[in-house]
Formats: sequence, structure tokens, C-alpha cells
Amino acid sequence: MLQQVMTEPGVIVFQEVETPKAGAGQALVRIEKIGICGSDIHVYHGEHPFTRYPVTQGHEVSGVVEALGEGVEGLRPGQKVTIQPQVVCGKCYPCRHGKYNLCEELKVMGFQTTGVASHYFAVEAEKVTPLPEDMSLDDGAMIEPLAVAVHAVRQAGDMRGLKIVVLGAGPIGNLVAQTAKGMGAADVMITDVSDWRLQKAADCGVQHCVNTKKEDLGEAILAAFGPDKADVIYDCAGNNVTMGQAIRYARKGSTIILVAVFAGMAQVDLAVLNDHELDLNTTMMYRSEDYLKAIELVNEGKVRLAPLVSRHFAFRDYLEAYRYIDENRETTMKVIIDVQK
Repeated sequence: MLQQVMTEPGVIVFQEVETPKAGAGQALVRIEKIGICGSDIHVYHGEHPFTRYPVTQGHEVSGVVEALGEGVEGLRPGQKVTIQPQVVCGKCYPCRHGKYNLCEELKVMGFQTTGVASHYFAVEAEKVTPLPEDMSLDDGAMIEPLAVAVHAVRQAGDMRGLKIVVLGAGPIGNLVAQTAKGMGAADVMITDVSDWRLQKAADCGVQHCVNTKKEDLGEAILAAFGPDKADVIYDCAGNNVTMGQAIRYARKGSTIILVAVFAGMAQVDLAVLNDHELDLNTTMMYRSEDYLKAIELVNEGKVRLAPLVSRHFAFRDYLEAYRYIDENRETTMKVIIDVQK
């Protein structure tokens, strides 16, 4: 089979390797679609601090079960699936207490261990999540980033009746906004400095879309939500400006959740955070229950993924996909690799 390998930043080769077999407890998955995310782009540019080269990429994925190893139950050949890319120890405190997304020795496929960018991929069956038969493979490849959003939204508890602000309208911010609404939020605002991204959010049903280059965020929150402001603010941009906005405009005693990987060392006003008794929380990846909720939200039409797909590229054009993203950053949300083409 063919396997993608990034040998160094900006260099991708394809190598012929033996097609793996499904061992005991494993599923062999025919990989169909792979999404490229922001972390993949960091690897492409040599800017990911926890990735070494060579590395086979790919962690946002959909495919079809090709074969099953001995002892596997609950899956069948021909079934559409996605794969959870976490590799965990199962022994540390977080793993023993159900929080394996925080494993002390966490590795992620495509970064610290081999990713799925190949024609076939053998993986432990427990990492395989079935997809509905009527779900598109494109949507299936985006269940992983949607699970990130689900886990982030759940960090605030019950969404029902809450007023939510999401800072940053990139793919994750868009999905956090959609997920919050899909899980019962009464009203959702999203912000960005790109009218194009804000229009995408509007196309996906987000009620209030605010360009903070053109509007004052504090005034926009008051206009949309009234003097009680927002119950939760999600920072999906991760920089001093957006975290500063979150702290400045949060209602006293409310919650801020940092979703994005922060860009550099933070310089934010912790005095105001303290004085206003703000609850600053964070979120990290996802767990199986988040995958299941993500699938449910798509199935019920509460989250739309198709508007986020910007382009498709054939497997051998992986490098061209990265170049396209670099050249069209302001008008690109999600690029999909068609592995079998």
C-alpha cells in the first residue's frame, strides 16, 4: 500500500509498504478521508513543539472496516467508522480515573506516533467508532474536531438556557458555537476579524456574528444579551487580545474557557480575573462519549459540517493541499484528502 511520510518540514514523500493485517483485538480500516487541521499545518512548517520527523500524518479520519482480528465484537466489515487518535498508557492517575485524554504519557497519531495517512490502517478496535451508514465520509472525517468542540462545551456543564460568546470563528470556534446551540444554549455570539469566517458561521446558524475590528465587543455583548451579558465565553483564538477581551467583558462571577492552544507566553490581566471572581477553565481533546455526542449532533441536524469543507485533494497531492492552505488562509476552513484517489 501507499503511505505518506513528512520527512522534514515542507517535504512529503510516499512509500510503498506492506499492507498491515488486523491482529488480535484490532480492526483493519480502509482509509477514505483525512482532514487537515491547524496542528498539521504547524508540523508542515516545523513549528509543532512535540513532533519529530519523519512522521506519517493524519488524525481526522473516516474509513471503512476492511477486516477484523480475533476477538473483536461490535464491528463488521464494510462498516463506516472513524478512529480516535489518542495513544494512552492506561496506568497513570488520569487514565485510571476515566480522563485518558489527560494521560501522563499521551501520544497522538500523526504527531508522536504513526498517523492514518495510508491506504489501510490497523488499529485497536477500542479506538474505532462506528458512523451511521447515511453519514457522508466527509462528515465522518470531521467528527474528530467536532468532538473537540463537544468536550469544550461540556466543560461549562449544562448549556440549556445559557448565553454564550465564542471568540474566534475558525473551524473549532465555528464548531464550538454550533455545538453550544445544539446542546441547548439560548443564544450564541461568535467574533472574528474576518467577515468571510463570520459569514460561514452565519451560514451554519450562529445568531450573532461580530467583527471586532468594526464593532466594540463590550457594546455588542450588551446589545445582544443585555446587562447580564454572557454566561460563558470560549476563547477559540488563543492570544493576548482575545483572552484580554474575555476577561474585560465577562460578567462578574462568570466563566471563561480557553479552547485554543495559546500563542506564546500569556500576558493577561489576572488582577481583573481575580477581582471579578472569574472562573478560568481549559479543555483538552476529547473522550469516547464526546465522539458519540458529536455523531448524534450531526445526525439530528444540530451541527452542519458540509459548509466548512473548502477543498478536496487526491492523496498524492498532499503537499499541494498544504500549499493551497498557505495561499488561501483567509478563505479556507477545512481541506480534505481523498486517500483512495
